[in-house]
Amino acid sequence: MTQPQIVMLGDYERALRRFSNWEKLDKLAQLTFHDQPLRDEALYEAVKDADAIAIVRDRSPLNQAMIARLPKLKFLMFTGERNGTLDANALLSRNIPVAVTPAGPSKETTAELTWALILGASKRLVEENKLISSGGWRDQLSVLPMLAGERLGVMGLGSIGSRVARVGAAFGMEVVTWSPHMTPERAAVENAKAVSLEELLKTSKVVTMHLVAGPGTKGLLSADQLALMRPDAILVNTSRAALINMADLQKALATGRPGQAAVDVFDVEPLPETDPLRNTPNLLVTPHLGFIAEPIFEIFSKGITQTLEAWLEGRPVPHPFKPQ
Repeated sequence: MTQPQIVMLGDYERALRRFSNWEKLDKLAQLTFHDQPLRDEALYEAVKDADAIAIVRDRSPLNQAMIARLPKLKFLMFTGERNGTLDANALLSRNIPVAVTPAGPSKETTAELTWALILGASKRLVEENKLISSGGWRDQLSVLPMLAGERLGVMGLGSIGSRVARVGAAFGMEVVTWSPHMTPERAAVENAKAVSLEELLKTSKVVTMHLVAGPGTKGLLSADQLALMRPDAILVNTSRAALINMADLQKALATGRPGQAAVDVFDVEPLPETDPLRNTPNLLVTPHLGFIAEPIFEIFSKGITQTLEAWLEGRPVPHPFKPQ
């Protein structure tokens, strides 16, 4: 009997094999791992004969049209609990089961990265490192600002935003917050002050975004809102690129409001080599590192192997996908 073909997508770090035992799956199925970004026809060629697909996060976009071209597909899973590039309804309408893995401590690692970006931008770490590497020592950039005593604007006080707020308070910052449904009582739980979006943007030294990109928040910050920000402000986004009009952000940085930005998420990922965001002087960029941590990939990898083994053996999968 021909073994089922299972395709793993988005294993950029080549980490899936490292963090789980694949011995059983190697005997039950033909496994293929893809560690490069795939889209459109290249993606189709990779999955056209797949009986099952496993995707690392939302790195491989599968829309309705693509799914319709996969008549052999019987099962799909992705790591984490959300996938913004997958049409899960197109799968479920064909009675193709969908499963997920636990998200792992992504909230903690995203909060850590948020502060790495805030401090990296504020203290000009990249520029100062380049100065040292080129043989220099001090220049006009070396008189740096302090965050203590400044205002931290946290957009969204969920599990990530609240962690970021606590660190800001520990640094001696005044924490203010806004979200579409924020209340003074909710803000007070994190020792923050609820303010209007306009006030947050106008007065905060650091504005950091921790909102879900939904109908009420997509494109939340465009030219008019960005123009409200202080010329010495830092805008940070480790959430979703859709929260900001990225073309407007590039123009806003060129005019100096905000003075800097630090971004981990983009409209198209990986960021195209020719994208001007790669070389914007007052923009600190990282390649979507928010969830990249060893404990998370161990959870992802073990979740994939356990789920695929259950599916192949006809057992209930541990974490079936639940439509929002």
